Amino acid sequence: MLLTERLLLTEFTVDDAAFVLTLLNTPSWLEFIGDRGVRTLDDAHQYIVNGPLKSYELMGYGSYVVRLKVTEQPIGMCGLFKRETLDAPDIGFAFLPGYTGTGYGFEAASAVIAYARETFGSSRILGFTSPANQPSIHLLEKLGLRFERKFMYKADGEESLLFGTPAIDV
Repeated sequence: MLLTERLLLTEFTVDDAAFVLTLLNTPSWLEFIGDRGVRTLDDAHQYIVNGPLKSYELMGYGSYVVRLKVTEQPIGMCGLFKRETLDAPDIGFAFLPGYTGTGYGFEAASAVIAYARETFGSSRILGFTSPANQPSIHLLEKLGLRFERKFMYKADGEESLLFGTPAIDV
């Protein structure tokens, strides 16, 4: 779907269940994104059906599998989400251990933002993260998003930091 110098970003399929099971149970996912209760391949299958596949159908976009271009090995996910509590789509990303700090996040997220602007006319992109997630804060800032405010994404959760791009004409 999207090609970069080193990466291929594709829509999820139910065949990605084993990868999703692994990614959603990495320590960084559990700490910074949260436990989604995905413990079996069937749970991962349902996560894909009720998450990315539903988002593609309803919004035309969603989360994409980030693959190494040469081998097509899945190494992470990156995509856009539309949340009721936010006025614009937000970008999200997560990578397997060993693939962080390599520039893959910036490469994938830059491609997703360009795609959102070109294909969907998204003039503003948001992103949010935990105050403790310094790598994500750094990546959001490198992508051109700037801190806007603290907010509660989940009523029972911790405060998150909201970043955004200024609205631009596309």
